[in-house]
Amino acid sequence: MQDHADTITEARSNRRVALLIAAMALALALTEVAGDDAKTEAQIRNVESANLWAFFQAKTVRQTMLRGLSDMLPVLEAGDGREADAARLLERWQASIQRWESEPETNEGRRELMARAKQAEAARDEAMWRDSRFDTASAALQVGIVVASAAIITGTGALIWAGAALGAAGALLSLTTVLGVG
Repeated sequence: MQDHADTITEARSNRRVALLIAAMALALALTEVAGDDAKTEAQIRNVESANLWAFFQAKTVRQTMLRGLSDMLPVLEAGDGREADAARLLERWQASIQRWESEPETNEGRRELMARAKQAEAARDEAMWRDSRFDTASAALQVGIVVASAAIITGTGALIWAGAALGAAGALLSLTTVLGVG
């Protein structure tokens, strides 16, 4: 009769461990999805920041070219009788140089592009940090599942607690990352 009672107790314990494993597997699945989303966002933000820096560099090259031409134009105009045309061209180039430096209305001046690129880099870095935390949370959940599974086979209570602790740590890390805490 005692063996029958022990079997019932062991079955109940195994069901609890199985529920623990199922809960950790659910948390793992959600963490993996969030981690994949963070990784995708990091890649998108990386491309965005690279594009903005390329745009910034293109503006800088155009601006530098016009500055050079603006400096050279007065030398070239000396004595050919087209001083008025050269002066108008020089004014137009200088206006373009100023406009390219800062264009708040389009948000595409060099100053604005630099600020946008830095914001995109910061968003990329944040997404990469979140991805790293999700990876760590996933690993803790996976190890917790393995340890809790081993508890069923060995019947060792300490493994149940170790698996539960690892699972709780992974789930907590995942949750705090989703909530933006820590």
